[in-house]
Amino acid sequence: MKKTILSLQKQKENQEKITMITAYEYSAAKLLDSLGVDIILVGDSLGMVVLGHKDTLSVRVKDIIYHSLAVSRGVSNAFIIADLPFASYQSVKKAVKNSAKILKKGRANAVKLEGGLEYIPQIKALSEAGIPVMAHLGLMPQYVNLLGGYKVQGKDENSAQRILQEALEAQKAGAFALLLECVPSKLAKKITQEAKIPVIGIGAGKDCDGQVLVWQDVIGLNTEFKPKFVKVFANTAEGLRQYLSEVKRENSQLMSIAFKGLKCKLLKK
Repeated sequence: MKKTILSLQKQKENQEKITMITAYEYSAAKLLDSLGVDIILVGDSLGMVVLGHKDTLSVRVKDIIYHSLAVSRGVSNAFIIADLPFASYQSVKKAVKNSAKILKKGRANAVKLEGGLEYIPQIKALSEAGIPVMAHLGLMPQYVNLLGGYKVQGKDENSAQRILQEALEAQKAGAFALLLECVPSKLAKKITQEAKIPVIGIGAGKDCDGQVLVWQDVIGLNTEFKPKFVKVFANTAEGLRQYLSEVKRENSQLMSIAFKGLKCKLLKK
């Protein structure tokens, strides 16, 4: 059965954990959907994971649309959320226009935007326009230059209070869910308890309504960058290493057999 905002809300109310995985292509989406994942996020992290950039800032709206459409072809049941890229939602008009494109052309079910109180008007406008929006708070990768790097947010009382206020204001403005990245678990727990909408965490402790990880991190494909909160559940790199080794070994054995056969023929002559 197709996941919806209402079914995700029901999971929170029933204290049933929400599963969310970031993926960018058809084959991964099809597999994840068949396994019953609740949400697939087409994240702007594709800039780093798929395209090889150093950050997410180079990702364009058309990149998100391209990958969201690929994901949508493999999905029957999961709820698809697509990121609004950097500089694509600075004004209300721009936010609505680009979000509508992503839903119409990329076949996503909702969008996600990074930003606190300054983006409440965008959240309100998107919601009023019939575009479901998830608010991303805490560590916001698009703000990496302002934040001075990828650091835990909300560690002191003032910043923690600000993030809590942003979460509640985003909910009031019409956000259907929140994503908390790299905030202390105590703060994430408090927000999850106070918010009426689902709260998904990444590096935010175990008390959120659900968790999200990048597909490539889950299966051990990302060998260069591994955040502390990432747990590798299947080591794909090791499997590939074994495959390569086995191919080389078998090829060596075949070459040895061929050489012995040629030697026998020469001796007979």
